Amino acid sequence: MVLSQALQLVMTPEVILTMIASGAFGMFLGAMPGLTATMATALLVPITFFMEPVPAIAAIVTAAAMAIFAGDLPAALLRIPGTPASAAYTEDAWRLTRGGRAGEALGALLVFSAIGGTLGTVALILAAPALAEVALKFSSFEYFWLVVMGLSCAIFVSPGSSLKSMLSLVIGLTAASIGFDNPAGQPRFTFGNVDLMAGIPFICAMIGLFAAAEVFRAIIRPAQARRAERADSSRIFARQWQNIRRYPRQMLRGSVLGTIIGALPGAGADIAAWISYAISKRFSREPQKFGTGHVEGLVEAGSSNNAAVSGAWIPALVFGIPGDSITAIVIGVLYIKGMNPGPTVFLMQPQLIYALFIVFLLANLIMLPLGWIAIKLGARLLAVPQNVLMPLIMLSCIVGAFAITNSLYGVWVMLVFGVIGFAMEECEVPIAPAILGLVLGPMLEKNFVTSMIKADGDLLAFFDRPIAAVLGVLTILFWLSPLIRAMIGRGKAGRA
Repeated sequence: MVLSQALQLVMTPEVILTMIASGAFGMFLGAMPGLTATMATALLVPITFFMEPVPAIAAIVTAAAMAIFAGDLPAALLRIPGTPASAAYTEDAWRLTRGGRAGEALGALLVFSAIGGTLGTVALILAAPALAEVALKFSSFEYFWLVVMGLSCAIFVSPGSSLKSMLSLVIGLTAASIGFDNPAGQPRFTFGNVDLMAGIPFICAMIGLFAAAEVFRAIIRPAQARRAERADSSRIFARQWQNIRRYPRQMLRGSVLGTIIGALPGAGADIAAWISYAISKRFSREPQKFGTGHVEGLVEAGSSNNAAVSGAWIPALVFGIPGDSITAIVIGVLYIKGMNPGPTVFLMQPQLIYALFIVFLLANLIMLPLGWIAIKLGARLLAVPQNVLMPLIMLSCIVGAFAITNSLYGVWVMLVFGVIGFAMEECEVPIAPAILGLVLGPMLEKNFVTSMIKADGDLLAFFDRPIAAVLGVLTILFWLSPLIRAMIGRGKAGRA
């Protein structure tokens, strides 16, 4: 009875057309460097005031889902991650594109984003109360270990020297420490500059490290500028069934992990994608191929990315606690529309909750045709001559950086980090760990200081709580795994 009422609410021309229009809007904004899924959601809020509850929520859900995938488009085609989560696998996607396999890379990201989002929705439907109960048991101690685990992944998953990866991570963490937003509430490393008190906007820095650095390379060394082969966008779905059969474990593992991490308030798709990519490399039969243009990491991290978006709705619906910045906006819309998030909404308005579940499933289905169109249009960028494409990329970088801060400060940050990114790559220092340091640095500091205040300075308190102890032990084992493997190998050689 409730399900049939929900279907009647969703299966109307108004809702379907709203989802298609908002999906195209989210796809466009997500593909633009600097314009995020959160911004797409925020821009839709004024429009939802004039809609009924189901079309309003459908518009936001669809736009957010499309924007998360759309961030992969510039990552693969232009080496500009549209979201921090995309940075985890940007190098693999870009190298596939350089080899003329853009269709395969983007096809994998599209299909497994849709699968991850669908599996995350199934988890949302079946296990929302149970997962929300677990999420509420996370305190600053558990979040500290989760962030440390995510930062550790950046060192171990980057190709090349671990020492250089650690240097890159330190650069990101140092940049994240600039500004006023720290536990002491004092300006730090601002040198008297008022703009720096606001800190380093990480999206501006990310655009600079990846995109502006690429433009500088094309200007300084045009003969060595990295140029993709002609993109084959005709085989977007051709190899994905084969990838599903080849990597089912990675697909399921990424979806489950993404849903669980997404359900943790404040964690989000960024940590989920990085940890999933690290786990994929750790348990892969071909770990040496990661970072060189290997689709396996795209499968797991891409699934995790969108599953985390669905997972973030679990605490939002069950307890009214936002799982990420998108659901923080959505909770306000739910209240305006008379759907007060919390346990009572499942009893008082079950038809609206089931309608929301159906919208999630439809949004992931709509992602496939809209994504196919976006990939077809985006692949044409690679046919643009280098002397035209690079100025367009730089113009896009400037607009995106300006949009973040609404001032020239964002543009200057982007340009400075472009120079830093160029210098890092000239020294073969990977860029991705620096991005993760920028994103997770404030979270690391906040949770560490909060935990130390709670524990009155006792470091053993980080292992007092059961979940924190498990995460702490896993993180330490992760650090020691190279040493353990070396000792095991030496022992086997000695016995031989």
